[in-house]
Amino acid sequence: MAGARDIDDLPKNDANYTALTPLWFLERAALIHPSRLSVVHGSRRYNWLQTYQRCRRLASALSNISIGAGDTVAMIAPNIPAIYEAHFGVPMAGAVLNCVNIRLNAQTISFLLGHSSSAVVMVDQEFFPLAEEALKILAQNGHGHYKPPLLIVIGDESCDPEALKYALSKGAIEYEKFLETGNPEYAWKSPEDEWQSITLGYTSGTTASPKGVVLSHRGAYLMSLSAGLVWGMNDGAIYLWTLPMFHCNGWCYTWALAALCGTSICLRQVTAKAVYSAIAEHKVTHFCAAPVVLNTIVNAPKEDTILPLPHVVHVMTAGAAPPPPVLYAMSQKGFRITHTYGLSETYGPSTVCAWKPEWDSLPPEAQARMNARQGVRYAALEGLDVVNTQTMQPVPSDGKTVGEIVMRGNAVMKGYLKNPKANKEAFANGWFHSGDLGVKHPDGYIEIKDRSKDIIISGGENISSVEIENILYQHPAILEVSVVARADERWGESPCAFVTLKSKLDKGNEQRMGEDIMKFCKSKMPAYWVPKSVVFGELPKTATGKVQKHLLRAKAMEMGPVKTSKL
Repeated sequence: MAGARDIDDLPKNDANYTALTPLWFLERAALIHPSRLSVVHGSRRYNWLQTYQRCRRLASALSNISIGAGDTVAMIAPNIPAIYEAHFGVPMAGAVLNCVNIRLNAQTISFLLGHSSSAVVMVDQEFFPLAEEALKILAQNGHGHYKPPLLIVIGDESCDPEALKYALSKGAIEYEKFLETGNPEYAWKSPEDEWQSITLGYTSGTTASPKGVVLSHRGAYLMSLSAGLVWGMNDGAIYLWTLPMFHCNGWCYTWALAALCGTSICLRQVTAKAVYSAIAEHKVTHFCAAPVVLNTIVNAPKEDTILPLPHVVHVMTAGAAPPPPVLYAMSQKGFRITHTYGLSETYGPSTVCAWKPEWDSLPPEAQARMNARQGVRYAALEGLDVVNTQTMQPVPSDGKTVGEIVMRGNAVMKGYLKNPKANKEAFANGWFHSGDLGVKHPDGYIEIKDRSKDIIISGGENISSVEIENILYQHPAILEVSVVARADERWGESPCAFVTLKSKLDKGNEQRMGEDIMKFCKSKMPAYWVPKSVVFGELPKTATGKVQKHLLRAKAMEMGPVKTSKL
């Protein structure tokens, strides 16, 4: 916009304008609290000065081997100090960090490493064989043009030393040795331009080829401050890493914790027992978790818990719509739940169900129902709406009219790497299209009703699978549930519920339990919502712990249509 008028003609200069980046948070934390704990992993403990020096060593070691602007460094690791350090060290060298989901298979990882042209691969010792296999596939597909990336293995004393020995015997460089080649006083440079990429992350989207979401230094800066703000986090928060850092950069809490001079407690393996122990031992104040994890915390056997909680613990949940009964059970145990929603494409969570004091007087179940909504935009997201998919007009705030949830502003990704077609679709009409369907309530809060493809159309009526799931979670015997459409001779489609029970049943009792569940549904929901079929067993999940509805849909398809009953 040329020539917008102002009261002055003062230009930007080096004194008054700097590219926004979260990297300066680390330098500040080391200055203010050099001896405060920054990262704890088992018996290993680092303070903020050490973490800053280690990140500078990493940046320096990378630039020594000519890794910098325009390069990508991949990290394949669970929540260990090295993946935290990489969030600063890699961009301090000017490069882009690509945290790879450790639950993916070698085939997919090889595609990601190839698509992102990763020049360095840092891998935790436990996942070295996975990386090795992925690189083998990449070499085979490279037809002679293939330049293998530098392979760095990260040792962990809590794991089997043989795995580390094996990796070193294959020519991998040990991470600590690599850091020793770097300078702890390295003069790293801030990005020239805040639009420069800081990270790349592939979505769990079960589409044919994963999409590489590119995020900028500017967005990461704004969203990490926003993430601390919406949660009311204080200086020195003690944060437990239940959420993988490879998920949307740990929802930006990697950088936010440096801004807050907080402490990261690493967790390799997430179990309810480990969560309760960390709260007691490390005085954890905050952690993030998908609803599946909340479910295990709520249903943990007595011997794994340490209750009552020694202090209030703040929990942020996102990643799927949390069932109100799970939210209610968590708050009964003394956890304070903040419900957020977002996507890899919006730096992780970018909307929050902002709690209102007037809800405190509601009965607990009603509070949980209010809190199960996806809410309002983060401070760093400028636009959030629910629109008619045909006209792009906002839907009325009636809590009933369904539209697509769209976003715009600084919390939206730069775009997908090397995928102009996907970018055109995602950014159509000047909004980012989430692909999630929802409603807007009279108070302006939004609520997800479904992914566009998860709506069940039965007898011409739209049914939200999420709403049926939320009711089914109230059934005392149900641990997990997922509802999909199944062909139906009479109705076209009808709901089919896949259920994991809290305790195993023998075949004879399954039919009785199925009938009991349907009876339960009939008392709680409109008749056409009631699942016409109930299937028991484990739910298939993606590498990020989301239920793979497409596999359940395929299973429902194999079962054939629900026959018209003679009733």
